[in-house]
Amino acid sequence: MVYCSSHVPKSGPGHLDNTSVGIRQALNAPRTNKYVNEQIRGTRTEVDGSFGSRQSTPNGYGNRDIQSPQSQNDTDYKYGRFDASALHIAHALKQTEIQKAYNKAREKPIDFYLAREEQARLEMKHRKEEDDLYRRFARKREEEDRKIQSEFENEWERELQRLTHKFEKELATSKRNREEHSLLTLRHEQQKEDLEKNMTLRRSKKKESITRKMLEHERYETAALVDRQSSEMLELISARRSEYMQNESIFLDDEFSEGTIPLEYPLVAPAPQPPAVSKFQIYTDPIEFEDVDRIAISVAQEDQKTFTDLVRQLVGRCTTDIEKARTIFRWITVKNLNAMHFDDDLRGDTPMGLLRGIKYGTESYHVLFKRLCSYAGLHCVVIKGYSKSAGYQPGVKFQDSRFRNSWNAVYVAGAWRFVQCNWGARHLVNAKEAPKTGRGKNDSLRYEYDDHYFLTDPREFIYEFFPLQEEWQLLKRPITLREFENLPFVRSLFFRYGLHFADEGYGAVVFTDDTGAATVRITMPTDMQSCLIFHYNLKFYDSDEDSYDGVSLKRFVMQSVVGNIVAFRVHAPCSGAFLLDIFANAVTPQEYLTGEPMKFKSVCKFKICCEELQTVMVPLPDCASGEWGPTKATRLFGLIPITHQDPLIFAGRSLDLQFRMSRPLTDFMATLHKNGIEEKKLSKYVSHNVMDDIVTFIITFPEEGQYGLDIYTRELGTIMHSSHHHQQLHNSSGSSSGEKHLLTHCCKYLINSSKRN
Repeated sequence: MVYCSSHVPKSGPGHLDNTSVGIRQALNAPRTNKYVNEQIRGTRTEVDGSFGSRQSTPNGYGNRDIQSPQSQNDTDYKYGRFDASALHIAHALKQTEIQKAYNKAREKPIDFYLAREEQARLEMKHRKEEDDLYRRFARKREEEDRKIQSEFENEWERELQRLTHKFEKELATSKRNREEHSLLTLRHEQQKEDLEKNMTLRRSKKKESITRKMLEHERYETAALVDRQSSEMLELISARRSEYMQNESIFLDDEFSEGTIPLEYPLVAPAPQPPAVSKFQIYTDPIEFEDVDRIAISVAQEDQKTFTDLVRQLVGRCTTDIEKARTIFRWITVKNLNAMHFDDDLRGDTPMGLLRGIKYGTESYHVLFKRLCSYAGLHCVVIKGYSKSAGYQPGVKFQDSRFRNSWNAVYVAGAWRFVQCNWGARHLVNAKEAPKTGRGKNDSLRYEYDDHYFLTDPREFIYEFFPLQEEWQLLKRPITLREFENLPFVRSLFFRYGLHFADEGYGAVVFTDDTGAATVRITMPTDMQSCLIFHYNLKFYDSDEDSYDGVSLKRFVMQSVVGNIVAFRVHAPCSGAFLLDIFANAVTPQEYLTGEPMKFKSVCKFKICCEELQTVMVPLPDCASGEWGPTKATRLFGLIPITHQDPLIFAGRSLDLQFRMSRPLTDFMATLHKNGIEEKKLSKYVSHNVMDDIVTFIITFPEEGQYGLDIYTRELGTIMHSSHHHQQLHNSSGSSSGEKHLLTHCCKYLINSSKRN
């Protein structure tokens, strides 16, 4: 029997019910000897309150008043959305009609009240202004290039003259032998070469610095121009809309339900206020935009010569402001502007010239989104601030421009709502990795995007984005930059899966107690328990080192599931700072057991700080990675624990473990692990037998201490093949012909053996 440890360790999905009662009385058992891991120890108060709960706040701040914009007492707050990448595990919400707070009154398209020709004329006026601006940019850059070139040529002449004068002086004062003259000449040539290299490097750095400053100025001027032009376009649309409404209704529906008045889109941009209606009340699943998204994907396959043509193609059949914003958002996320190829000569009247600002770096996704919204008659602003973007780690302070970012707020559904096109864009991926959001030209490819960043609720958006202007937090109680830094570092998947923290008071930094212990507990929605699986990684905070004294830091974390709560109990092996990264993925047990590769994505990160350590901790036994306890066995294989429902067992010198099979399983296997003892030497101390639907594992312990027990199995009649995310074991004992079956890791237990138990 050979344990295949080379496979990537992943835990499996599961279905939890009232049999999954968690780690309880066992945690309070007495210490047996120095090899028992204090990582899983707790007081009676802690145990009764469920695994990992403590009277102090989880981030170590005690009762410090650190507010979170996310409150579990907010009964109307929905902790996440399903987007298109989670449709295979979502309800069939498209078929379900629910009462929504937003009255989606359908308006007549823009063609009813504004002629295409009139809008195009204003665009041509704007195009000329933009052409003039870009010509001015080009002249300024050429002028700066000439200035730098002239400056360094003059400096080169001066320095060369200085070196030559020095060389000639040395020649005149030296002894006139050929060898000395040759050495002086060689040194002079080397000095000239070094000078040229140094000046070339300095010139390159100066040009880079000036270009960067010029680009910042060009972006500012471009944004100001787009801002003014957007206002002019909105004024035109509003004027023609008002004229039309004097004689005709703007709404497609003449009859409305009793007591409801359809919302007319405001002619003037309202002041920023927190939205009264949440995203969940506007739409519950992106599949509601299936037709609109299909239009955006289709339009993105072609290149348009004018913004008027582009936006008319996008919003021509849209009847609500939300649909208009949606199709513009999806067009940008599909278009993959950063990867587009541009010719060097870009005239403004060419299809690619329409997006020349992207090529030159003067126009961002956010400025483009604002521009397109104005052509659709939507109020939109570009917001500047800080973001917890690539490279950011929990606990980092925002002290310079490193994490500066921009995003949009668009006025739809009667309120300002956030849109982050850049983070929403994921572009083209293989079909098996992508959600079913639409097909492109190639039927084997789909367009993936992140729906979280479309109309994101302020209480979720604030976890990643902090505006410089407080009012654009769109929160009833705005937070400070210090509070933003301290918020837990969560990603969009955290909200997509409907997760929230089981305890109040978590911050970006979690402090351990004096034994090095700290716990992070995350609550799952009940309808996600059967398909949501977690994984984690632990490394030192200031480096990529993930081991301590040759032992993986993962063995200093105990992951367990208690009801709908997944807990990560960390015990630092030494004082210092660590980075805990928690991953998740949503798959059904059937998908998991096919052996197809799975990608785990980060849902949250924490900086774990151990300021002092009074207990020397040993690592957990070297078992298969993933969660401890029988919950995984129940959800993967329908294997129900009879004797031991908790991940932690306190036993004497022997132990019987029993499970009931709810469906036929075969080829059970168990392996025992203990720090300091080879696995092969422990194989004779564990056996099993099967009687009817009951499987019993019999374990005897050669000495006291802490053990890990891995259990493997497979379903009867399954075709086994190699897998990238299973923990696997080769077994040839179950077959008369000696063939090998590849078993899947079923579950594992942590066992403390002592005569006193």
